Amino acid sequence: MGKFFVALDFLVNLGAPFLVYQLVSGHMSETAALMLSSVPPILWSIGQLIWSRKLDALSLLVITGIALSLVATLLGGSPRLLLVRESLITGIFGLIFLGSLLFSRPLMFHLVKTTVTKQGMTQEAFASRWSIPDFRFTFYLMTIVWGVGLLVEATLKIILAFTMPTGLFLVVSPIISYTIYLGLLGWSICYGNQRRKAGERLAAAGKIGRQ
Repeated sequence: MGKFFVALDFLVNLGAPFLVYQLVSGHMSETAALMLSSVPPILWSIGQLIWSRKLDALSLLVITGIALSLVATLLGGSPRLLLVRESLITGIFGLIFLGSLLFSRPLMFHLVKTTVTKQGMTQEAFASRWSIPDFRFTFYLMTIVWGVGLLVEATLKIILAFTMPTGLFLVVSPIISYTIYLGLLGWSICYGNQRRKAGERLAAAGKIGRQ
């Protein structure tokens, strides 16, 4: 069932906008056609949010994109600006990630803390590890990688939106997003597992040394 929803998500976000745009682009303005092409992924995102009943960072990104779409419609936004509205939000999130490095604890620490506490670990136990240098380094590095990755995704899509035919961009854009997001997620999982195993080895060595 999980693989089915992943495939359906990919189909809705990649194929549906292009198909809708191709069907209506010759019968209305390009702006109106682009707004209609965004309806399938918007409805899909809203449906996922209602089904999961969770408001996380990704859901917030979707809701913000929907709000910008509505504002752009009311203001009569240009076709190219409609194409980059989500990329602008992605870029803002990237800047937020990097800006959080200036605070006592970066954004990735708080995001991961929410996840691990749902799995049974208390917030106090998780936060107490902040005194460990390797623990701090892990979250600083992950915050930097995600911030830079989101900025790269936003910049690349904005450049392509102003240099590529609209129909082609509707196909290429989600492929770029999926590639970068899955790459960031895969790297985070692999790096997190690597750091966890390293911590377990150090803990085991410490126990042996005390025996």
